Amino acid sequence: MSNDLLIFSPGLWNLRDELAALTGLKPKFALFGTKDCAAVAGWGHKPTARRARRAAAAMGKPYIAFEDGFLRSIRPGAETRPMSLIMDRSGIYYDARGPSDLENMLASADFSGEEIETAEAIMAALRRDRLSKYNNAPNPLERLPSRGGRKRILILDQTHGDASIEGGLAADPTFVEMVAAAKRENPDADIAVKLHPETLSDSKRGYLRDEARRFALNVIDRPVNPWALIEDTDHVYTVSSQLGLEALMGGRKVTCFGMPFYAGWGLTDDRQAIARRSRGRSLAEVIAAAYVRYARYFDAWNRRLVDPLTAIGQLKFLRDRFAANSQPMVGYRIAHWKRGPISALLDGPQGRPVFASSEGEAIRIAKQKQGRIASWGRTANREAQRLRSEGVSLTSVEDGFLRSAGLGAAFARSVSFTLDDTGIYYDPSRPSDLEALLSAIELTPELRSRAQALRGRIIALGLTKYNLASDERVPEVPRDREVVLVPGQVIDDEAIRLGVTPDYLAENPLEGGVNLCLLKLARKRHPGAFIIYKPHPDVERLGRLGVIAGKDAKELADMVATNTPIVALLGIAQRVETLTSLTGFEALLRGIPVSVHGQPFYAGWGLTEDLNPLSRRARKLDLDELVAGALILYPRYYDPVSRLPCPVEVAVERLAAKRAKPRGIGDMLGEIIGRTVIAVRKFGR
Repeated sequence: MSNDLLIFSPGLWNLRDELAALTGLKPKFALFGTKDCAAVAGWGHKPTARRARRAAAAMGKPYIAFEDGFLRSIRPGAETRPMSLIMDRSGIYYDARGPSDLENMLASADFSGEEIETAEAIMAALRRDRLSKYNNAPNPLERLPSRGGRKRILILDQTHGDASIEGGLAADPTFVEMVAAAKRENPDADIAVKLHPETLSDSKRGYLRDEARRFALNVIDRPVNPWALIEDTDHVYTVSSQLGLEALMGGRKVTCFGMPFYAGWGLTDDRQAIARRSRGRSLAEVIAAAYVRYARYFDAWNRRLVDPLTAIGQLKFLRDRFAANSQPMVGYRIAHWKRGPISALLDGPQGRPVFASSEGEAIRIAKQKQGRIASWGRTANREAQRLRSEGVSLTSVEDGFLRSAGLGAAFARSVSFTLDDTGIYYDPSRPSDLEALLSAIELTPELRSRAQALRGRIIALGLTKYNLASDERVPEVPRDREVVLVPGQVIDDEAIRLGVTPDYLAENPLEGGVNLCLLKLARKRHPGAFIIYKPHPDVERLGRLGVIAGKDAKELADMVATNTPIVALLGIAQRVETLTSLTGFEALLRGIPVSVHGQPFYAGWGLTEDLNPLSRRARKLDLDELVAGALILYPRYYDPVSRLPCPVEVAVERLAAKRAKPRGIGDMLGEIIGRTVIAVRKFGR
């Protein structure tokens, strides 16, 4: 017997993994015809599903209707996978012309105390976090107009031809009747008409724009968070909009001129009736049926089935990331291969960033849009004063501290970025957003627990910034000597130029570059220690500046650990001596004492031995506070699988999975190209 689920729609085929998880069947795409199957899938009862429904009837097979759930995504559109789906074997929730699984559930099912508690928690979360089906509309700065405490009425428009209108036993004239009734029944009220978001760009037609003008009603013709409208409204009139249900959750009176799934159960003022819906239901029972049992939820990043409250938390995370980008952004001096992730991370109510080809163009667009320029760290740091003198705000963009499985200079794609509106984390000459965050951070118990779990996971997985795979074994070291790890750095890196002050180098006038200077100081400070010098991987693998001559290195260090992963060395080090290397931060995560000669972001908080202290950093932090600030709150993370912003925990698992894979042709090619680019730059100096 066939276990196939036949799919005709390309959109549903893109969701075949989700459909398989919901049905237990094996999706098969029907390109030219039909074949034996267990069931046929289609998008609800929409016209686009007619072929699928006809095929199911012809074969005598069940038709399974799928639809987006009541909590879908940030924006509408097929480019974003839905966070929830509905599967219905009887009908579909928005078509009251026949029963659906949801209607049958409400007509006869009993709900457990746990389900009712979950429903109450869902309603509380949606009200608190202001979440809806789509979540790209901003919260308004002003309230709806109201004159002298008059009753406020909100009438909801919908898109022309929406399946829920005919399915809700309504038609075009129903909208006209609704407006007339709202006027007649509320003669002294302030009445507003909310146009549907998809009608604002004229991509679709609505029903009420002309009616609102004819009755001289206030028209809300801009994107507005639905909960902001609900909070400013006493009474909502709708045909079949989901916003009517959300208004019920907000404690508002709702009049329905159609028959949406939440009407007919004694909760709404219904202008139509269906004999099948004769049982009274509480709002919590309707939510338990619709949001707990009927809709199914998928992890935004891993697409595993999750519970509704987990999905709400993830949707809130994505919405907050989206809403934080309220100002238009113009990218400048950001490499093409980095633009995809940065576009996703900077996507906001004003759209994705525009990338300019020149500084003049960037300034012009930013002024025109009243936006900010987002520029890569080196450019932003060196040109910040001049750009700001043009009256343009600037955001510095850099790789984050858990970056990639491979070197950035070898074009390994990053999963983390830092966006700093004040400065940049590696420039101690002026404050940065990270420094301000760490100076004021206060951890809730939940955030502290999260920081502790994150640190434990990073250590368990052996993650660092670059996560280079290697077959090198952990070197053997003497047990009777202190093991001091000295990480080398790229000497023309901005972190060296800015984080190691000229005064400090002048006071330590040792010969050679900064790496040799550091190694000499480490030997001077620890004459009896077993010193391991670790060249920076960009230097040893790609040829960037920072090589210490072999003779000098061997005279000062007991071991030069070439091609050995830094995480292996951190496993045996008892102290790290560094200028500004991120290895110092990675050592702190593992409880290793760190001596700092420069002024990196993690120094000055009482966790390191600071040989060149920065007086501006006076607060003492514990390790959880540093981890929470530097790894959870400050960076932004990008998931290369879902192509969405993600929490640090998702990025950590992606890095571990990527590192575990064998190196591919793309990885090797990136390293070759990186080595070539660096050689050309050296030649041009």
